[in-house]
Amino acid sequence: MTGSKAIEVAARGAAHAALDVLSAEIAACRRCPRLVQWREDVARDKVKRFRDDVYWGRPVPGFGDPDARILVLGLAPAAHGANRTGRVFTGDPSGDFLWAAMHEVGLASQSTGRQRDDGLTLTDAYVAAAVRCAPPANAPTPAERDACAPFLARELAILDRVRVIVALGQFGWDAAFRAVESVGGPRVSPRPRFGHGAEAAAGAYRVIASFHPSQQNTFTGRLTRPMLVSVLTRARDLAGT
Repeated sequence: MTGSKAIEVAARGAAHAALDVLSAEIAACRRCPRLVQWREDVARDKVKRFRDDVYWGRPVPGFGDPDARILVLGLAPAAHGANRTGRVFTGDPSGDFLWAAMHEVGLASQSTGRQRDDGLTLTDAYVAAAVRCAPPANAPTPAERDACAPFLARELAILDRVRVIVALGQFGWDAAFRAVESVGGPRVSPRPRFGHGAEAAAGAYRVIASFHPSQQNTFTGRLTRPMLVSVLTRARDLAGT
């Protein structure tokens, strides 16, 4: 191994280790009393269909390839999805919709994600949420959003190969631009209007919008699988994956 290659390998190893440290810090966070209370109440009281499951009941770190060129950014963990399983977009219909589309374009090793240990791996993609705790009514407050924002900024800084951010929903769209600003990117003003398929440059990044794969959107046909596949394909092409 040449000296430059050894340095690169060491640097990647340090970045991966930093991501592990950050993920552990995220999982231990108790900054927002309302969210702590809610996520733990849900984990204790459960719902009938998951009454035998041991809920994660903590903030949910990001998941995926530490060398990713694409960051997929959602809103927050689902109460009985990632708040139960401990892995973002895992164990709920929104995640099933997302993984199927990512699998179709070669970013995910399988089309479903039901548990943390189900063998799902990502290639050139990393998935995270703007807010890491499941919020009541899926609606974090501005203060909760802002308290969580530094985690995403640090994650983005560590994921230094990311060049494309796929924002799922308006919340993810806004969070993406704030995160880019937080890592030294330009302030994009006026911020481009959110809409499915919208694109905008933000410094070294390209931000692409998709409607969120919530059941409210997928059941009504507002977001179809071909629509999401199209956005992910565009992201893959822009990232050069």
